[in-house]
Amino acid sequence: MKHTRNRLSMACLLAIVAMPAWAAGESASVTPATTSATPSLQLEWDARLRHEGVDDDAFNRNASADTLRLRLGLHAEFGHGWSGLLEGAGVASAGDRYNSGANGQSQYPAVTDPKGSEFNQYWVRWQGSQVAATVGRQRLLVDNQRWIGNSGWRQHEQTFDAVALQWQPWSALTVNYDWLDRVHRVAGDDALNPLARERKLNTHLLNVAWTRGTQQFTGYAYLHDDRDVASASSATYGLRWNGKALRDGNGLGWTVEGARQYEHADNPLNFAHSYWLLEPSWTQSGITAKLGWEHLGGNGVHALQTPLATLHAFNGWNDQFNVTPAGGLDDRYVGVNGNFGRAGLAGKLAWTVVWHDYRADRGGRYGSEWDASLAFPLASGLSGLVKLGNYQADGFGRDSAKVWLQLEWRGQHGLAGAR
Repeated sequence: MKHTRNRLSMACLLAIVAMPAWAAGESASVTPATTSATPSLQLEWDARLRHEGVDDDAFNRNASADTLRLRLGLHAEFGHGWSGLLEGAGVASAGDRYNSGANGQSQYPAVTDPKGSEFNQYWVRWQGSQVAATVGRQRLLVDNQRWIGNSGWRQHEQTFDAVALQWQPWSALTVNYDWLDRVHRVAGDDALNPLARERKLNTHLLNVAWTRGTQQFTGYAYLHDDRDVASASSATYGLRWNGKALRDGNGLGWTVEGARQYEHADNPLNFAHSYWLLEPSWTQSGITAKLGWEHLGGNGVHALQTPLATLHAFNGWNDQFNVTPAGGLDDRYVGVNGNFGRAGLAGKLAWTVVWHDYRADRGGRYGSEWDASLAFPLASGLSGLVKLGNYQADGFGRDSAKVWLQLEWRGQHGLAGAR
């Protein structure tokens, strides 16, 4: 498998570098973009400067991480449905007053943004009228990223060495199949804990979505085989229904999802856990209020896990529950978000406030959390963010407060061909 993976990686790099470098589009995902018939080349960049401060009662010292992430990519459209991306990323930090997972500073709370550089993505894609195929290291964003995502909040994102296939026989039906050979995780290959580094996989993902008006019905089967940690392997089968019933932008929205997770492949454990999500929302005059109940089952020995997810987006921004406790997790939450200001060149300010109540699957409190954020555009492609999270322990972990200050600049520039 190792030699196969190396040949796959080399083939993708040679195809992107050696083919006529003409250009441009978007990052890979399970929904491929329409390719241009005109060969072209485009430079893409994403620079992100961030301060993250952590006050965790489990530590005598507070963490303070000042990091800069720069991502550069060349995206080529070769014509006749072919395209490719070669993208590198690097992270630098000012000081070591945080535990990155790779710097040995375990006296500080964790901020998993280690220094280093890597090839973030390199892939080749072919897209026809109904079928698309992407081969190489790529970003995968499936549904709301609860099961499969890129952990895009961290400075190093999560990517996959994968083959991604999509079939859309008609506009209402989309079938996605992905085979994952390896996951490159946010902690990087220099993580001191070997279990936090990349993992060898033999994972199969099937996701079938049917869209009708403003509603979407999805069925999925995710057969996750972790070749490095057998006890992390699982098979998850689920259904998801989300939609909106709006009039003049006002009205009801909803998400309903249910799944079951079992042991899979060489996992020596024996379990069957339930998952469900109920999230009704109401939008009025540009402000959306939502109620949510997310359940991750546990039996006191083992619990449902989502190791390939974008974990920071779920169960609070303090990341207390990236690994589901053995007793499971009930996350009941209420949130409000909206925009204000005049829509100019840079857009409106966006704000979010969320409160979580955390409990075990079969009773017992874990704690509660307040989260809030304010995102503000500064110019075209340039944005700022202020974000806060405050976890109050009541039976699980220790009190923790986090603050983030961020500037991000994204852009693209045509180098040759179509502009």
